[in-house]
Amino acid sequence: MPRLALYTLAVCVLATVAAVVSFVQGSWLGIVWVLLAGVSSNMTWYYWRRSRQVTP
Repeated sequence: MPRLALYTLAVCVLATVAAVVSFVQGSWLGIVWVLLAGVSSNMTWYYWRRSRQVTP
């Protein structure tokens, strides 16, 4: 797995944890964390797929 995909995967996991913590504490800021997790998830998928297509 390429380095950028690993970084974005780490951001996705951390954003998901932050969203859960925010919602548990009753904060609506968790919505921002959910959106960030979605974007970083898509970036992880993109970088992983791109690396699979470049190297046979």
